[in-house]
Amino acid sequence: MTRPSHSRKEVEEALRYAEEQHWRIDVGGSHAWGKIYCPYNENECRYGEFCITSVWSTPKNPGNHARALRRVVDNCTTHRKWCDPDDKEK
Repeated sequence: MTRPSHSRKEVEEALRYAEEQHWRIDVGGSHAWGKIYCPYNENECRYGEFCITSVWSTPKNPGNHARALRRVVDNCTTHRKWCDPDDKEK
């Protein structure tokens, strides 16, 4: 089953990017449009603090919110550890 699209183009593109990186997207919630969940969810991964991020339904600035979502995905420490070719501790 496909998820509903976000109403803001920039945020929808960031959500597609997160899906490409295997993040799970759950739509619904009390104040948010939904949440994105890290595929690794490991204790070492920044203590789980950024493993779940809210996606706002009507962000004040959709472009900034989309960049923030991409930044969360890109800064996942576990993903960076496995995908960074310069990292020697693999």
